[in-house]
Formats: sequence, structure tokens, C-alpha cells
Amino acid sequence: MAAPVPQEELPILEAVINIRNRLTVLKKDRGEYIKASDVNSLYQAVVKQVTKLNDVRDDNATYNNRLDTTLADVFSLLSLFYLTIGKTRDTPATYSQIASMRQILQHMDESAVYNESDLAPFRRRLSELRQIVQHEGKQANALTKLLERQLNECDAIVRSLEENLSVLSVELIPIHERLVTIRRQLVALAAKEGPHKAELKPLQEELRKIDSKRVDGKFLGPGGIVPASQAVCSSLLEECFEIAQEIKANEDSKNVADTLKPIHERLSGIRAELESLVLTHRWTLRETDLWNYSSALQDIDKMRVDGKFLDAEGGRPPGQYILLYLLRRCYGLIYRLLSASEPVSEELMPIANKLSTVKKCLNEVLKYGGTFSARDLYPYQLALFQIDSMRKDGKFIGSDGSIPEGQGIVMAHLNECHELLEMRGIHIVYRAIAADAPCARAGHSRSRRGLLFREQVLRDRADAAFSSRSSPTSLLLPFTSFLYLSAAYSPNPNIHILISLRSLQLKESMDEEEAEDEEDEEEYDDDDDGDGSGSGGNASPVPSSEDDEDEEGAP
Repeated sequence: MAAPVPQEELPILEAVINIRNRLTVLKKDRGEYIKASDVNSLYQAVVKQVTKLNDVRDDNATYNNRLDTTLADVFSLLSLFYLTIGKTRDTPATYSQIASMRQILQHMDESAVYNESDLAPFRRRLSELRQIVQHEGKQANALTKLLERQLNECDAIVRSLEENLSVLSVELIPIHERLVTIRRQLVALAAKEGPHKAELKPLQEELRKIDSKRVDGKFLGPGGIVPASQAVCSSLLEECFEIAQEIKANEDSKNVADTLKPIHERLSGIRAELESLVLTHRWTLRETDLWNYSSALQDIDKMRVDGKFLDAEGGRPPGQYILLYLLRRCYGLIYRLLSASEPVSEELMPIANKLSTVKKCLNEVLKYGGTFSARDLYPYQLALFQIDSMRKDGKFIGSDGSIPEGQGIVMAHLNECHELLEMRGIHIVYRAIAADAPCARAGHSRSRRGLLFREQVLRDRADAAFSSRSSPTSLLLPFTSFLYLSAAYSPNPNIHILISLRSLQLKESMDEEEAEDEEDEEEYDDDDDGDGSGSGGNASPVPSSEDDEDEEGAP
């Protein structure tokens, strides 16, 4: 039971409750994106209260009252907010990951079903989180002290689990790892609905095969020696047999007692929603939504007594391992979603997802190839143009005028998409040019068809340049250089003539446009200078000699 809150901590408790209410209201607001300024202001308010609390408490004592539980809720919510705005490398963002990791490690210690490969990811992640916390230094000493204490608790659990595995002899490690895998498969099988005979039979046969290796109830090593740590493998083997027998006996009753059905249904619903989020989290998940699932799982976890769920009479009905499997599975899914959070703010995530989709499509186009024309790539060009037009001074700006997190990742995706698109465009023209080279050398009748196809491709490129009149000079240079680059790869002299013709047509068109603009400016100036009586005001524009030559030489 929680201890009462001392009198000197009551003002701090009231302030922390107020902050939690503000965070809850901000979490429920789905109409707007979460602003980093709002999250930072709440974080500074929390640090201020934690500093006051550290001043009135003894560092060597352990406290557990309402203020501690409320602070844990505030830090969990605040951590999820930091993940939502994309600041995954900041110290507050690590709190929820450490808390989720500690819950999983405690359940692993309780079940004793784990191996060395299960602990390795936790060791690596703890090391990464410790580097993030230590990087803050003295900037947020009040919070880093709390996070350091939680990291030390997780490290202690991991060391305890490693010590339990260290007693295993080398000869029994393969058997132990296989038994751990079989037990997990059995529990997952029991949690599934429907008949399990076809899937249960091979697992039972493998258990009997492992059991046949024992002599007088003990596993033997090379030379007939009896290795140490027999109890660990033997107890795990017996537990697997018990679960298999219970699955077979209670198959008709769904393996869960009626008194535990409400908990089973609630856990099954949470697991289904979390598994759906694992597939769609990039598009549908706001990290603060995980708070509701985490709170629900903690409420269910608190219903256990000595690690077991009890009925109204205080008994332990069957189906305990199924509920524990579902509970631990949900904890694992939450940790997976937290670890998969990207350093991109919620506001930039739709853009990042769109660029990721475009990049995947372009990679598939490059991978499998095909007869694609410039028109086929227009949707990708349009998508990238729309995203490019959203930038201001090279950056994506938020709705409040701030610069959201994740600029570097989004720009890297955008540049990669542009490179893939340019690569695809060069492949189109190069394939069109190279396809006709053997036909031209052999005098094949298909050379005319290839020439027409290449002409159409280049005409499409020219049309794209003509359609953008806003910056003709910038479009002319890369287009002309691209045409001559294409000509360099062609062994057919007709291609050189065609490319030169298209380049000259583009140049002439742009010269005519510039000449028309100059004439319009001169006419406008004459109208402004004249008073209506001079010849300049009524004179019609006289065509230049260059225009006459163009008209005479026109076909």
C-alpha cells in the first residue's frame, strides 16, 4: 500500500497533478499537430518540480507514495510526447523505453524462459540509452538522476538473468535453447482459437525425442558424464509436457476458465490492436496513443497475486500461462513500437511516408525495368514537385512557423528520389538509342521504328522543357547537355542529326520568345514616351531582318 504524502510534498503533488492534466488534454487533441514549444514548456515545469522534490528528500531513502506514481505517469506521458515530435535522442524520450524494458525483464525473470540471444538486444539497447542520458550532462540533472537509477535497475535484472544462465554447462545449452523455443510455441499455440492437433503433434514428438536423451532422469554429456544444471533443463522439459497435455485436455473449453474469460478477452483485444499498429504505425500511430494500452496492461498486471490470477474464491483457475503469454506479448509489442519510433516529427511524417512510397516504386521500376516512357514517370515527377513546393528556404516549415524535427531524413529521401528519377530517365533514352544500334548496323527494317520511338521520347523531353516558361535558360542547359550525352552513346549517325535538330529547335524557340519580349518592351516604352502626335505612338512594329530571314527560310 502506498505511503501517505508528507506535508512538505503536497504543493509539489498539486503542481504535478496539474501538469498531468495538461498533458492529458494535449494528448486528446487530435485536431492539431503537437507543437514542440508546448512539450518543452511542460518539460521545464516538470524539471522544476523534480528539483524541489530532490531538495526535500534523502537520496539514500526509497519512497513510494502518490507523488511517485503521479510523477511516473507524467514522465511516461512526457516521454511519449517527445517521441511524437521526433526528438528520440533527447533524454526525456528514453523514460518510456526504459520503463517498458524493465517490465519485460521482470516478466522474463519470473517465467525463467529465456536464453542468451534474448538478453543480447536488451544489453545493447541499455547501452545506447545510457549514452543518451549521459550526453545531457548537467543540463537536466534532476531527470538524469532518475533515469540513471532506472537504468541501474534494468542492468541489475539483466546481470541476474545472465548469472542464471551461466550455471548451464556447455553440453546442455543447445537443449535449453530448443526447450525455450518449444515452450514459446506451445503457449502461442494455446492462445490461438480452433483445433491444434496438427500443430501440437510435431512439438510433442520433439519433446519425446529430447526426453529420450535422458538416462535415469538426467542428461548425459560426452563420455557419459553428468553435466551440471540438470534441474534447469529438466524443469523446463516437464513444464513443456504439462502445457502440451493441458492444451490437449482443454481444447474444447478454449484453455481458459470462465472466471478468467473477461481478462482473456481484454488482453486478446489489446494484442490485436497492437499487432495492427505494428503493421500500420508509420501512417496511423501517434506515440501518445500507447499510453492508453500501457495503462490498461498495468491495471491487469496489478490483478495478479504471487504472479497468478485468482478467481472470486481465491483459487487459481486453469489457463494462467495463456493470460501471462498474452500479457507479455502485449508488453513486447509496446516496446517494439517504442523502439521503432523514427526521429521525424508528427508533422513531417506524412511527407516522409510519401517519399518512402515513391522511393520504393522507383526502385522497383529500376529493378524490373520495362518499356517505360517519360510520360510514365510523370506521376513521380509531380509528387516530388508537390513536395519540393512545400519547402521555404530549403526547409519544411511547421504550421506555427517552427522547423519540425526530421529535416535531414526527409531531405535525404527527397534527394534519393530525385536521383532515382534521373537515373530512370537516362535509362529510358539510353535503352531507346542502344536498341536500334544492332538494327542500324545490320540494315534491319526495324531501325525506322526505333528511330521514331527515340524521336518520340526526345520530343516528350522537349515538350516538358517548352511547357515550363518560367525559367527557360535553366531548363535549356541541362536538356541540351542531356541530348548530346545521349548522342555520344549512339553508333547511328541519324541519331546525331535528330538530336542536333531538337536542340536547335529548342534554341530557336527560346530566341524567338526573347525577341518577342524585347519588342513588347520597346513598344511599351514608345507608348510611354510619346504624346500621341509623334510617329512613335502610331507606328506599327517593323519586323527585323532576322525575322525576315526566318520567314524566308521557313519550310
